[in-house]
Amino acid sequence: MSAQETIKNAIDTNDVMLFMKGTPVFPQCGFSSTVTQILNYIGVEYNSLNVLEDQDIRQGIKDFSNWPTIPQLYVKGEFVGGCDIVKDMFEQGELREFFEENGIELAAAEE
Repeated sequence: MSAQETIKNAIDTNDVMLFMKGTPVFPQCGFSSTVTQILNYIGVEYNSLNVLEDQDIRQGIKDFSNWPTIPQLYVKGEFVGGCDIVKDMFEQGELREFFEENGIELAAAEE
């Protein structure tokens, strides 16, 4: 399977897909860490792919989305954005709403 096929398959088969440097348990860049913290905080289940493990995927995701940076978040097959966009949506209170509008179940918010 080519890098583009691997990327497309990951996006198509996961409602919430994060392409990141490292893993959710051990992010290997501050931006990836920020996005995983936000996703974990709002209680969304997601899958991730460590782009550091495959140079073709690392470049391929940038080509796929026409977006120059990693991490990249996809929801229901649509590119949402990178760290700045996810962080802005979270700070504006739009991210939880966005997931709910897309039929993504969230864990109960901790009060």
